[in-house]
Amino acid sequence: MNESAQVICPPALDVGKIRADFPILQRTVHGKPLVYFDTGASAQRPRQVIETIDDFYRNHNANIHRGVHTLSQEATDLYEQARLKTAGFINAPSAEEIVFTRGTTESINLVAHSFVRPRLQPGDEILISWMEHHSNIVPWQMLCEETGAVLKVVPMNQRGELEMGALVDMLSARVKLLGVVHVSNALGTINPIADICTLAKQHGIPVLVDGAQAMPHQRVDVQALGCDFYCFSGHKMYGPTGIGALWGKAEHLQAMTPYQGGGEMIRHVTFEKSTFNEAPGKFEAGTPNIAGAIGMGAAVDYLQKLGMENVAAWEAQLLAYGTEKLSQIEGFRMIGTAAQKAGVMSFVLGDIHANDVGTIIDLHGVAIRTGHHCAMPVVQFFGLPATARASLGIYNTFEEIDILAEALEKTVGMFD
Repeated sequence: MNESAQVICPPALDVGKIRADFPILQRTVHGKPLVYFDTGASAQRPRQVIETIDDFYRNHNANIHRGVHTLSQEATDLYEQARLKTAGFINAPSAEEIVFTRGTTESINLVAHSFVRPRLQPGDEILISWMEHHSNIVPWQMLCEETGAVLKVVPMNQRGELEMGALVDMLSARVKLLGVVHVSNALGTINPIADICTLAKQHGIPVLVDGAQAMPHQRVDVQALGCDFYCFSGHKMYGPTGIGALWGKAEHLQAMTPYQGGGEMIRHVTFEKSTFNEAPGKFEAGTPNIAGAIGMGAAVDYLQKLGMENVAAWEAQLLAYGTEKLSQIEGFRMIGTAAQKAGVMSFVLGDIHANDVGTIIDLHGVAIRTGHHCAMPVVQFFGLPATARASLGIYNTFEEIDILAEALEKTVGMFD
């Protein structure tokens, strides 16, 4: 590491101890110590999450809510405790406003079908931004095709920041929903969600926020943001895959019709008519991912203990150091230079295709993501076929950034 760089780890954050919590960081790849810079795609899991899931399956495994026996009651308590933890983590007014889903994508689709679709008429508009993940584009395209509504896109500039003036001009009574990402997975841009929500409220427009990339990097307070819906995934925040949540304002969830039919989401069923449960139960049809929810609760506990302010401070140092270090490499160009960024470094390396970059540095034990990052319009905006992306997590270090830089320099040397 550059000796002139000052590494001031937040006093409550011991990165060496954190790294010891992640068993996978002890392994090697191609004979080299694993350097994992793909947290934006999926974070690694600490032993506290792994052990919590293991304990559930070893000691408490049973279906929830409908059983009177001890295991079922224990499983139900653990599942609902996870809901309470999740609500507290984002400062939701009530745990009943937390709907467990498979993740951000399912959460957005739930809102699309249960909240937005019944309110759409031909000519109505849905507004999203240019920097959205596919999961906040495709559901709205499908909905517009079905209803005759129109999808409008807020532009961004060459730094990867939203054109706020254009957003203001696009807000009107025709807009029935504004969907916007909190932190861009492809650029790292942190959008001013509270300001956006204030603008939308002036026109009575509900706001859905894709919070998948924000949750592991910064404190999220849905009440302070002022949004109507907030969607996120467990695996981005050091929890299991296949689990996530939708937070929605109580009045919205109460007014929404169920997304799927089946067990648990009902009160009473006859062949003539069924009556539905209250939220969140009416949106959790069938046996849910019980272990996943409990595991996500353990991930919340882990992050709460670290303190999200500490996490944000450490990752900000890593991002600053990485940006400076990688910018010294021949041909390096950062894609996404917003003033407000989270721990994402997307880049191109001269004329070397991103996939070649990723393949070569993997031989050095370094894992990054290459391609369009499920945000094809973003990559196309910059006139590129793909980018390489190093995304940061709580376990990354300055020394690992040095290893990444050295691997990239060797890659450049191979193409000279």
